[in-house]
Amino acid sequence: MFWVLLLLLAWAAAGTACTRLCLAAVRAASLERDALSRGREHTLTLYEAAFLSGGPRRVADLTLVSMARQRRLLLAHTGWATVVDPRGRDEMERSVIGAIGPEGQSPIAPVRTAAAYADPVRALADRLVGAGLAMPDDGRPSVASALRQVRAAAAAVVVLGATALLLPVPADMPRPLMAMWFALPLILALSCLAIARFEARPCSRWASPAGQRLLGALARPTGGGGDDRAFLTSVAVRGVHAIGEPDLRAAFAHRERHLERRLRRDG
Repeated sequence: MFWVLLLLLAWAAAGTACTRLCLAAVRAASLERDALSRGREHTLTLYEAAFLSGGPRRVADLTLVSMARQRRLLLAHTGWATVVDPRGRDEMERSVIGAIGPEGQSPIAPVRTAAAYADPVRALADRLVGAGLAMPDDGRPSVASALRQVRAAAAAVVVLGATALLLPVPADMPRPLMAMWFALPLILALSCLAIARFEARPCSRWASPAGQRLLGALARPTGGGGDDRAFLTSVAVRGVHAIGEPDLRAAFAHRERHLERRLRRDG
């Protein structure tokens, strides 16, 4: 009766995974209701839009580009940032200037990293979570990881069922009947995946459903226009790849090559 033990393992895997998915979906729905009630009247700033679209690093990128557009920071095509005006107009700009250092010049890559994890960005994240627009740290991976567990459980049921069918079976237990017993937990897991596919909203690492709605309401212009607000909105929502100015694109492209070289060296 070893196959019975395998069947119990299959049910345990499928039942545990599906239960976790249901609990995660209920929690996500509760977070969405709270977010909608708190974030309905909120108007996004550019920094908030950047965080909801791309997280802390997008906020740092937006700050660098904004200061460069105002000629208060020089972003050279060689990948270096030079301070022109040392007086930051808000906390984000002051954190960038502080990350560049007292010499007033630094490679862009470490400036971006330091500014992304400075106190102003953390405070921004906390405000967005409190407003129901950003996903809390413990809520980002819950539904996605539960879905992965259900998929793994379905695969495990198939493996366990195949193993049971390959083993010697009692004479009073036909193999087709045994396969039907293993089909039941597999149907449970696949049903949960099918329901989640049609009912679950697309997951976002940073923005809650309410935050995604506000982001969707923003205009997404191309990066080559002359309107600074439209240009910066495009950078906030789409990232530095939306930059249409050759010098700025070269500066950030050099930053990415610098990061690749550093990763190869450290690896």
